[in-house]
Amino acid sequence: MVLAQLGVFIAFITPIAISLAVKVNQIAPGQEQNLGYILGAGSLTVMLTGPLLGVLSDRTRTSLGRRVPFIVGGTGLGVVSLVVMAYADSIPVLMMGWMLAQLGWGQALAGLNASQADRLPESQRGKVSGLVGFATQIGPVIGVISAGSLMGNSLLLFLVPGIAGVVFCLLFVLFSREASSKALVVEDRLSLRLIASKYLYNPRQYKDFSWNWLARFLFYFGLTLNTTFTAFFMASRLGVSLQEVAGVIATLGGIGILATTAGAIGGGFLSDKIRMRKPIVLAAALIFAAGIVVMAFAHDLNIIMIGSVLTSIGIGGFSAVDQALLLDVLPEKKTNAGRFLGITGFATSIPQAAAPLIAPLFLAIGATATEKNYTLLYLVAAGITLLGGLVVLRIKSVR
Repeated sequence: MVLAQLGVFIAFITPIAISLAVKVNQIAPGQEQNLGYILGAGSLTVMLTGPLLGVLSDRTRTSLGRRVPFIVGGTGLGVVSLVVMAYADSIPVLMMGWMLAQLGWGQALAGLNASQADRLPESQRGKVSGLVGFATQIGPVIGVISAGSLMGNSLLLFLVPGIAGVVFCLLFVLFSREASSKALVVEDRLSLRLIASKYLYNPRQYKDFSWNWLARFLFYFGLTLNTTFTAFFMASRLGVSLQEVAGVIATLGGIGILATTAGAIGGGFLSDKIRMRKPIVLAAALIFAAGIVVMAFAHDLNIIMIGSVLTSIGIGGFSAVDQALLLDVLPEKKTNAGRFLGITGFATSIPQAAAPLIAPLFLAIGATATEKNYTLLYLVAAGITLLGGLVVLRIKSVR
């Protein structure tokens, strides 16, 4: 599970971290707002298809189980998407490639998360979520490091990270066998009306799940505001070209690995040990917000490095322990885990769709001819992520 999610994130997040920014700059120099539109379109794709594919996964009957066909199919489509983006010669084609990437790699990731809900005991949720959280944070770092030596070849820039996704997902499928789902009994027949109803649920019926959804939504909205224009932020604050930024991001990412390990693995294991999730989630949000504030006012590499370390600790802790918290409060685990995980996906896909479109508005306020207002953008992001940490305190069934 840990290796599979590491592979998916190497393949899937590397484009967000650097590859898409480089490609946008090649196709439309000086028009970085196109990156926000591309990322927003991809997130909208996931938002529209996530619950549907989750429902289909819950109902799939094969000798390989319910999740494996979607993991394998998503991985294959993900590879196709990387080739499309590599050869894209216009913004619309690049956007189409990213939408396919969200659909493919996103579905592979959804299948892996559903496998956790199906098979992971409560006593191991914090530990496994911590290890997976660590893997998902170092995945982009590994991808960016590899991208730094592949800037001259668009195909390899996108495809090399994808190889890791293919290899590790196949290892999961081969060595972590899922039980056959041929005997699965489904009471209601699938219809358009039923599918439409699966996109919604009664928040009052599952209050703790709803509070967790809102906390995740707020945190990832702030996170997306903070990370969408990272490459452009670094280039502006450090006075380097966009091509040189890959090396800077890779260096910061390498330093942040230890911080992410402390946040993800430390937070995950600690939450299982003390049997408490909420205080750790709140602490992680506080640390992340502090890191953003530091970066908001930074104009040299040393200060940016301090902010980056703090955000790494915060992201690691929040992503790991909040995932364990989600598995604790997930409704109808045995029959509808895929559906509710698809609904949970809205908490990240909506921010990923909306935040890149909203971020340019903050960047434009008080902007100069040489620098956009990254300070305002990062301060707003800090406030939203902190609010996400506070909301989790409303959950009643988990400490």
